[in-house]
Amino acid sequence: MSDRVITTIADGIADVRLARPDKMNALDPAMFAGIGAAIDALADRTDVRCAVLSGDGRAFCAGLDMASMAQGGSGLSGRDRNAQGAILPQHVTWGWRNLPMPVIAAVHGVAFGGGFQIMSGADIRIAAPGTRFAIREVYWGLVPDMAGFPIWRGLVRDDVLRELVFTAREFDADEALRHGFVTRLADDPRAAALAMAREIAGRNPHAIRGAKRLLNMAHDADPAAMLAAETREQEQVIGKPNMMEAVAANAGRRAPVFAD
Repeated sequence: MSDRVITTIADGIADVRLARPDKMNALDPAMFAGIGAAIDALADRTDVRCAVLSGDGRAFCAGLDMASMAQGGSGLSGRDRNAQGAILPQHVTWGWRNLPMPVIAAVHGVAFGGGFQIMSGADIRIAAPGTRFAIREVYWGLVPDMAGFPIWRGLVRDDVLRELVFTAREFDADEALRHGFVTRLADDPRAAALAMAREIAGRNPHAIRGAKRLLNMAHDADPAAMLAAETREQEQVIGKPNMMEAVAANAGRRAPVFAD
């Protein structure tokens, strides 16, 4: 297990924490590798029904470790693409979106540059009111290249995105919420994320995973493909034991017991 990322799993929830607090969880090669490994470790876990992603210390993630970059260690040298078409720096964002279970990001302090893109990969993003954000890459003479663009096109207006990318300016949590980068605000975003994760973990996991697959298609697939996908996903759950357990539990006003 990487010392940059710590994952604990209990009660169907993976608690994933970026663990480089002395550097505000800035991205060096070891952090890229650690995040990628954490995603890969969750990909086949049928017992994990929801994941919460957060950062230790004062910040979620301050973006690229520029000192590491100056030494030629950006973590961007490997160009091998995985089955989703992503190289490692894209996988640490895109991978959260492609995990079978929902992912909730709990964000505080700062989410700059690569940290902002990693946050964007989560299905749901809860931020502390004082959090600062920036699509920071142009400030350093770079372009955002960690899978932000295919995600942001479904979150925010095109002209707003262009302004934030071109200026690289900081913006606060209220503005992030208005634009759609953040789902909602909470004074303790990690506690709020874990509470939401527990609620999600209490639903039929097969229905949740099917719904995520449909949501991942929604921005790109044509209507005919979406209609067929809806039917296909419903056929996988309707009348099955977990669906019947949901009905019985709701009727009996008790907690359901689902099979993974």
